[in-house]
Amino acid sequence: MEKDLGNYRRSYEKNELLLEDTPENPIELFRTWFNEVDTHFPEDETNAMTISTIGLNGFPKNRVVLLKKFTYEGFIFYTNYESEKGMAIQNNPKVCLSFFWAGAERQIIIKGEAEKIAANLSDGYFESRPRGSQLGAMVSKQSSIIENRNVLETQLKKLEQEYEGKEIPRPEFWGGFIVKPVEIEFWQGRANRLHDRIHYRMDEDYSWVKNRLSP
Repeated sequence: MEKDLGNYRRSYEKNELLLEDTPENPIELFRTWFNEVDTHFPEDETNAMTISTIGLNGFPKNRVVLLKKFTYEGFIFYTNYESEKGMAIQNNPKVCLSFFWAGAERQIIIKGEAEKIAANLSDGYFESRPRGSQLGAMVSKQSSIIENRNVLETQLKKLEQEYEGKEIPRPEFWGGFIVKPVEIEFWQGRANRLHDRIHYRMDEDYSWVKNRLSP
């Protein structure tokens, strides 16, 4: 089967990104863009991001996860530490995050190193989750092979009965990672494929150096 996608194209003309208008710290620009997308493009799931890891088999793999917090230090998400993703990160903490907001014609690419956050921070977030999500985290041996969906639903019912009226503890295999950035690139779509690209790189003295890149 063959399908020619050569005529799939669109012109990006909604905004611009000029070097002289950008802050010295890229997290400030990230916050501005995030808030603008969240406000003006509700159809986009603003905190959905792609994380790329290098697996234990040497192959890269991308998947979408949800950003749950960002600070000047980095970007936090939660997962099963024993999953394919979790094991890959612990084996090679160099990862890449990317956000694509089609409505705003914007993309952000973040290179950094991931590390586990403190257990008490994972506890706090786990406690804030709906009970169904808490139990789901306990049920799922993420990335492992299962016979069918009934296996999950049966285990979920058992846990619902076991923890009825009780506090649900965070499993030790589940928690947060923080990705501490070393490079961040902001991409704003422009007409004629002459897109704006502003690249930030952390210097040896932990200050940010920014440059404009050719599209």
